[in-house]
Amino acid sequence: MPWKTLDDMDLGGKTVLVRVDINVPMEAGRVTDMTRIDKIRPTVEAIIAKGGKVVLLAHFDRPKGKVVPEMSLSHVVDAVAGSLGRKVVFGSDCVGEAAVAAIAKAGAGEVVLLENTRFHPGEEKNDPELAAQMAKLGDVYVNDAFSAAHRAHASTEGLARLLPAAAGRLMEAELKALEAALGNPQRPVVAVVGGAKVSTKIELLANLVTKVDHLVIGGGMANTFLVAEGIEVGRSLAEREMAETAREIRHRAQKAGCQIHLPVDIVVAREFKAGAESQTVDVQKCPPDAMILDAGPKTVVALEAVFAASRTLIWNGPLGAFEIEPFNAATNAAALAAARLTRAGGLISVAGGGDTVAALNAAGAADDFTFISTAGGAFLEWMEGKDLPGVQALMG
Repeated sequence: MPWKTLDDMDLGGKTVLVRVDINVPMEAGRVTDMTRIDKIRPTVEAIIAKGGKVVLLAHFDRPKGKVVPEMSLSHVVDAVAGSLGRKVVFGSDCVGEAAVAAIAKAGAGEVVLLENTRFHPGEEKNDPELAAQMAKLGDVYVNDAFSAAHRAHASTEGLARLLPAAAGRLMEAELKALEAALGNPQRPVVAVVGGAKVSTKIELLANLVTKVDHLVIGGGMANTFLVAEGIEVGRSLAEREMAETAREIRHRAQKAGCQIHLPVDIVVAREFKAGAESQTVDVQKCPPDAMILDAGPKTVVALEAVFAASRTLIWNGPLGAFEIEPFNAATNAAALAAARLTRAGGLISVAGGGDTVAALNAAGAADDFTFISTAGGAFLEWMEGKDLPGVQALMG
């Protein structure tokens, strides 16, 4: 790997600035989902085991360069301490005297959490002066926030170039998984891309057709591709103005030797609500007054065959309106098929994106996937083939 990890760094007696993503959902002053906080534990434990002092740098919400009390990281101190099983010393700023004092106060095995980096306007502008102030606080920089790696901010990019830098355990796992999925994958590779609109995923689709052997298109995006082929989709969500773009992507796929898979049967309904009366019809036979809300069982059988013939799967986006029963059936069945193949050792499966993680969790398939990225925007930009500033900075 072209970046250093914690295993490559001498951390004994060093103050280690660790960029993490603990931008967690909260309600009535309590953290409602601990996932992101729990995921920093391996990096924190590894640094302490190597004799380093851990200083956490993080953003919280979008204060836009101003001090917004309700967006203070002080609200998550107890949650972080509980997850780590260690005392957490809070610093009321991420630079300057308050930060220095908090770092000096922390004893052996204790962790420092500094205030929201985005309280400073220079953070999102990647201000070299702010990065230099942060660099004065420590000896080594560790980035464990892949989910923020697509942003060139002071704490994700600028700081990485001022100190000896390495990837934390979560970042390391993410980069290894992504390398295995698209960088140097076992072939054949199948990508599942779902979601509402082609317009939001043009770059993604254009990149994937040159990298994968099979591209499965689901959700509202599939309707746009069906329209491009002259298939009537009734009242379904479809971007008819994107039909020419869909044809261009299909042409590009043919040139690259990538096979595009669209639904062969569909689940339609007259209204979009839970338990709505629905029927399964051939893809050519969508009633003019109906909406396509899921792929049908024949499509799922075809996808299972593609998965079984593949060695690597990348998944971003559901196949239908998975939030509402019964229109979650295709997503659930395909996800469980991928999980079975992964569990049996026949498939490397990597998934990412908010809706995708929710859909795989709802299907009960998430635990069997090889890797699930919680990175959202960074995962998408990586799938689009873009260089991520936070990762590039670790490469020197």
